[in-house]
Amino acid sequence: MLEFFLALLTAGTVGVLLIPLLRARLAATNRLDNDLAIYRDQLAEVERERAAGSLSEPDASAARTEIERRILTAAEKDQAPAPKPAAALHRFLPPVLCLLIPAFALGLYLQIGQPGVASAPFIPQPRPPAGVPKEQGPSLDQQIAAARERLKQAPDDPETLSVLGELLTQQADGVVPPAAVEAFERALKKQPGDARALFYLGLHESQAGESKAALTRWLDLEARSPEGAPWLPMLRAEIERVAKQAGIDPKSIRPDRKPPTAAPAPPPSSPMAGMPQPTEAERDAMAKMSPEQRQQAIRGMVDRLDEKMRASPDDRDGWLRLANARRVLGDPRKAAEAYARADALKPLEPQRLADWAEAEVRQIQPGAPPSPQAVSVLKRLEAADPDNALALFYLGATSFAQGDKPDAARRWKKLLAQLPPDAPIRAMLEEKIKQAE
Repeated sequence: MLEFFLALLTAGTVGVLLIPLLRARLAATNRLDNDLAIYRDQLAEVERERAAGSLSEPDASAARTEIERRILTAAEKDQAPAPKPAAALHRFLPPVLCLLIPAFALGLYLQIGQPGVASAPFIPQPRPPAGVPKEQGPSLDQQIAAARERLKQAPDDPETLSVLGELLTQQADGVVPPAAVEAFERALKKQPGDARALFYLGLHESQAGESKAALTRWLDLEARSPEGAPWLPMLRAEIERVAKQAGIDPKSIRPDRKPPTAAPAPPPSSPMAGMPQPTEAERDAMAKMSPEQRQQAIRGMVDRLDEKMRASPDDRDGWLRLANARRVLGDPRKAAEAYARADALKPLEPQRLADWAEAEVRQIQPGAPPSPQAVSVLKRLEAADPDNALALFYLGATSFAQGDKPDAARRWKKLLAQLPPDAPIRAMLEEKIKQAE
């Protein structure tokens, strides 16, 4: 309705501005008068040059004769009847174009645009490099349909609501649509500390131009999140981006904010050491790339490391480097594959087991139990580190899915005892324990 009102207002404004143009009368102009004005200027110029001595008398006389000949020729041409101008066409064509073009643009926008979506910068999704096959699995539409089907059975399940909101945001190319906002708000009513819902609601506020509200929400989430939480890197990157764009110092909103701790440089024996590093020329070229192009260049370097490992499959450290690179790039399936290749050469240490388990659980579809491969890795992780939060949570989910609710409650209670009082997932975990009991 608002779009039609604005269209009518625009059309009325253009119509008022076109009234003088419609009243104007086009009069034919005598071409001889224009030509005579030019020739008079030329005769005056000849006289000035003759008086200044730059033009001799014979040359001045010849120039005057030539100009007079042109005047006679122009007078003869002017005696022919001049064609009448298409007065109606010249009078009505500009107003008609001024009205039709905006009307066509409005109709096209209403047909293929999204008037109800808030203004927001386009957030490009990472694309795989050329020649790399796409991941096999359920499509985005299928995942959304599955989440909505689960909500028919449990309309107030906060985890499913939060997952649905994230999927709807991905479907809208990174713009948080109204349906996703509604899902996140419903999830927060049941689970106030849901980190995913808090993050995306802040993203929605930043896209709507409410940068301070978004930063306030995100800074509160950052303060309550334990160091090492998987969402912290993305959260802090968004805080810095929005704060820079809006010209707001995060400390003006939260003075007690501590600066993020920088990751220490990896020692020579670390799996990060030996990662394919760009040359100086490649670094200069990457500095001029867009973020998407830079991401593709990094993926190309990791793919070269992958090809190298296929040629020398007995290099355990190389598989660990490749697994870590795939994990950082957000490719959990290939990261898990590389961890498995390294583990086959020599069993992984507890820290590497934790990374492998994280890569496995990131492949779990929303609402689905962990895969047998993930369960196997998580059980090894629990045996090596009985207090590992990842193993306790997902092995509890496995027991719950298999009907062993006492075992699920046991693991989740053990995890709950380790969490700080203000942990974002505490309320969700307490709800799951109630379901198990």
